[in-house]
Amino acid sequence: MKVAVTAQEGTLEAKIDPRFGRAKFFIVFDIESGKFEVRDNSLNLNAAQGAGIQSAANVAELGVEAVITGHAGPKAFATLQAAGIKVYASDAALSVSEALERFKSGSLKCLDNADVNGHWV
Repeated sequence: MKVAVTAQEGTLEAKIDPRFGRAKFFIVFDIESGKFEVRDNSLNLNAAQGAGIQSAANVAELGVEAVITGHAGPKAFATLQAAGIKVYASDAALSVSEALERFKSGSLKCLDNADVNGHWV
């Protein structure tokens, strides 16, 4: 299973980026192998609009089954949901590796809906 985690930097020690669509990076982690890759999201970070939808489409193309982020807006959430990707909320004070450990243990909350309004900065 592959999981995408929003990150403020491109390492497993980085803090969770609280914004999905405008996250600086996505860390794509393979739970089975323990391998990961870093995806820069600067194009969407600086987008005038549509960052959530485009980030969700990009993440879906990576073949992930779940996303861990601080927050997800309605358009990003709907795009992820349409792609069959579950969204998990994480405290932005956690590192990517800490959030992944909580995901593996089943202690992260799976969101039923977007948890912020659109254009949240």
